[in-house]
Amino acid sequence: MMPPGIQFFVLLRSLVVLICGILADEISFFRGCFIENKGIVSMAQTNTIMVVGAGQMGRGIALLSARCGFQVLLHDLLEAHLQESISAIGLELPSHPELSKTGADRVLGRIHPTTSLQDSVRADFVIETATENITIKQQIFTALSNYTTQHTVLATNTSSLSISDIASATDCPERVIGLHFMYPVMSMQLVEMIRGLKTSEHTCNITRILADKLGKQAIEVNDYPGFVSNRLLMPMINEAIILVFDGVADVESVDRIMQLGMQYPLGPLQMADMIGLDTCLSIMEILHRSLGEPKYRPCPLLRTMVKAGKLGRKSGEGFYFYDN
Repeated sequence: MMPPGIQFFVLLRSLVVLICGILADEISFFRGCFIENKGIVSMAQTNTIMVVGAGQMGRGIALLSARCGFQVLLHDLLEAHLQESISAIGLELPSHPELSKTGADRVLGRIHPTTSLQDSVRADFVIETATENITIKQQIFTALSNYTTQHTVLATNTSSLSISDIASATDCPERVIGLHFMYPVMSMQLVEMIRGLKTSEHTCNITRILADKLGKQAIEVNDYPGFVSNRLLMPMINEAIILVFDGVADVESVDRIMQLGMQYPLGPLQMADMIGLDTCLSIMEILHRSLGEPKYRPCPLLRTMVKAGKLGRKSGEGFYFYDN
């Protein structure tokens, strides 16, 4: 039989091991909770969003962000473009009946124009909305990765380009993510969220929370040309243009058939005008080049209209005429 003194020390050792094991489990649990929720902690500190590009998408995202209470840095290379966008936002605000004159002024006051990407150092979250050109986007993200803090998420609103390819131009691919807004930004509930090969879970968590704060539902899809929305939408629009090009039906008939027969709120050619025919052409070219299938080849009529400057609503003429 073991002496009482030794029995005491064996019992004490067993008790210490048991307590240490419990403490280790508790530490592991709380550490896991912190890691899982650190996006939420970081998001509470997100006050400023930079939107790179003051075109129709950038303008819409800037207005949405300001309406949701964020400070917004709206960037463009040209001061004239910025002033046009700020003026357009000011003209749009009266169409929001829930906003008083004071409320509208407050929203507009949250949007700060800038021509310097270096101002991104002040941003907690960046959303790039430049043209669908991989070289241009990579140049922007290289600069952003140099100017922003290590906690800033770098999102691209690309509608078809590879998130991993864009992230490869940075030294922080874990902070790069796709956040594809639909147009018109204010009324469409969806954003496609696309993680690159190296996008961190932390970045995804912050992005989901931001989407929720902006009143959007983020649906995650894989990093593949066109993602889901444009992989479905753009070939349909292209086929509608082919129907007009081949003389099967006129513009109004194609749109009305889809509206009355398929309950689409807009016909595909009205939708193309709203998106911008140059954007439609760019996406179709990316799909055709990336996937190599004939069904993605842009219709010659689409190319001709873009060359002629008939880009849709933003130019005043596309498949329809508009009073801008």
